[in-house]
Amino acid sequence: MAPSHKHCEDPEPPTVRLVFLGAAGVGKTALIQRFLTGRFESRHRRTVEELHGLECALGPRPVRLEVLDTSGSYSFPAMRKLSIRRAHAVALVFSLAEPGSFQEAQRLRAEVAELRAHDRPPLPVMVVGNKADLFPGGLSRLQPPLAEHLAATAELEWGCSYLETSAKQDYNVQRLFQDLLLQVQLPSPSAAALRLRRWTDGQARPGPQGHAGGKRSSCSVQ
Repeated sequence: MAPSHKHCEDPEPPTVRLVFLGAAGVGKTALIQRFLTGRFESRHRRTVEELHGLECALGPRPVRLEVLDTSGSYSFPAMRKLSIRRAHAVALVFSLAEPGSFQEAQRLRAEVAELRAHDRPPLPVMVVGNKADLFPGGLSRLQPPLAEHLAATAELEWGCSYLETSAKQDYNVQRLFQDLLLQVQLPSPSAAALRLRRWTDGQARPGPQGHAGGKRSSCSVQ
């Protein structure tokens, strides 16, 4: 009898889930939409929870990237805890113009630390100071003590990475996602390049980075 040759399907690509947490109005949705579509929407829209899923190539390897946009306006403790438990990396977003939003990031960081205390290696967490466009020249130049305090608290006290961004000006948005992805421990080695191959979240295809309108079928994080 001749040997049979069965069709071998490619294994399912690993899933990487990035979870964005923070107070209402700090720009979580704006950062995600800027990354996904290249657009910026100035009008604040309350979010309950939105999951964006894309098929990507992380180096030569296919990866399913999931980006979870959580609510800052409504309190859903059970949903938030589940989101944290399922995360591969977390972005704690606050507004540089609203000191109270940093306190909420501090509270959320404590919750993440409690729920993921036994992770080895530790869960990657990045503290993101958004709305840097409100401080021309940079927060470190205009308010150096505040800038040093925020960075030192995040990096030295919490053991997190720290980054200032502006969804409005598309400042450090690509770097935010790049840094988060590079900290995720995948089952096998990965490269630094991320290419988004196909859009699966049902939203309009994006325009060129930093521009509204047009079409873009892929983007890269170097």
